[in-house]
Amino acid sequence: MNKKLLCAALLCGLGVAQGASAQQFDDRWYVSAATGVNFQDKNRDTQDAIFGMLGFGKFWTPNWSTDLELNYQNPDLKMNPNLWWTQYGATVAARYHFRHADSKWWPYLKAGLGLQRHEQQFAGACGSGLVPGTNIAVQSKCPAVHKDNNVAAELGAGLQFDFGRVNLRTEIGTRVDFDKTQAPHKAGAATVVPDSKYQALANPQKSQFTDLLASVGLTVALGPDKAAPVVAPPPPPPAAPTCADKDSDGDGVNDCDDKCPDTKAGEIVGPDGCPKPVAIDLKGVNFNFDYPKRNWKGKLANAGLVAGSTETLDQAISVLQANPAIRVEVAGHTDLCGADAYNQSLSERRARVVFDYLTSHGVDAGRLVGPVGYGESRPLVQTAQTKPECKNEQNRRTELNVQH
Repeated sequence: MNKKLLCAALLCGLGVAQGASAQQFDDRWYVSAATGVNFQDKNRDTQDAIFGMLGFGKFWTPNWSTDLELNYQNPDLKMNPNLWWTQYGATVAARYHFRHADSKWWPYLKAGLGLQRHEQQFAGACGSGLVPGTNIAVQSKCPAVHKDNNVAAELGAGLQFDFGRVNLRTEIGTRVDFDKTQAPHKAGAATVVPDSKYQALANPQKSQFTDLLASVGLTVALGPDKAAPVVAPPPPPPAAPTCADKDSDGDGVNDCDDKCPDTKAGEIVGPDGCPKPVAIDLKGVNFNFDYPKRNWKGKLANAGLVAGSTETLDQAISVLQANPAIRVEVAGHTDLCGADAYNQSLSERRARVVFDYLTSHGVDAGRLVGPVGYGESRPLVQTAQTKPECKNEQNRRTELNVQH
């Protein structure tokens, strides 16, 4: 056997490895096939032979795989090539792969244990009559056949190249064949033994043989390929902002609708973005008729506020504290009963009641304009100026008018 052919096959495997693509750990079952050279132990007195292998295996982790492998070889006897000598068997092999998940190729180590069977023709102890010194008949059919089973162990190393579904393996190793009984395999090296199974044995007997194995093979994964992970398409780029997305002066009205684009921060505006007069609702802050009196000394208890008025004022204080940029005018009003001059003074006293209440509860006087009295000039409900129609509680009120 030309050993150069084996070297060429191994180098070919190394060369094509550069074309392999990286692949993640594939845990599908696979079938394998390999061929190579069995360099026979010289004590067998056989020629080196081509051998074949078929297997079935699986990766259990990215690094460990196991295979059941069947082998066959048929070397020629050097003594007589016309006599056949056949060897075949099965091995359970484990391989440890030195790889990463994205490796294109990697080395591995192999260890296996199995059973080998030998079937050998030989010419010894054939003919007629009895084995000398015995009563056992000599085998009349020639050539005679020796058959036996024995345990075998394998050790090896190799390279594996990942092409996806198909992988390439190049491997070199040894098989220790614990064959303890051999038939004659060369001239002058036989002894006749009175045995009912064999009529001749090799002399001397060996306890084991060590063969060298070199091979190139393929593995083919079974089952469908794993689907590639679905990658969501990138989101579309955001649309270019328009005036509807902008509010340059921060007044809450977009630039498309803002008719007053330069309003000051904190200024209250209408839907068109322009400032609008705003009054903080003091509905519910009302006074009894003709209160507070001219001689009122500033005490809240004598101001004549109707029930519930202070609760409304407390709500107004909360609004002012939540909006520190707002300034308000404190304005007082009367109903239409009485003289104008009297009502003017009365409205001023009513504005003073609210002003004093606000400042005594934490509102800075600098944020308040007034107190201002408007007398009877701004009624909410237009009534007659005579009693009892002119007595209208809604007109006897105070207001907080937001200033700009």
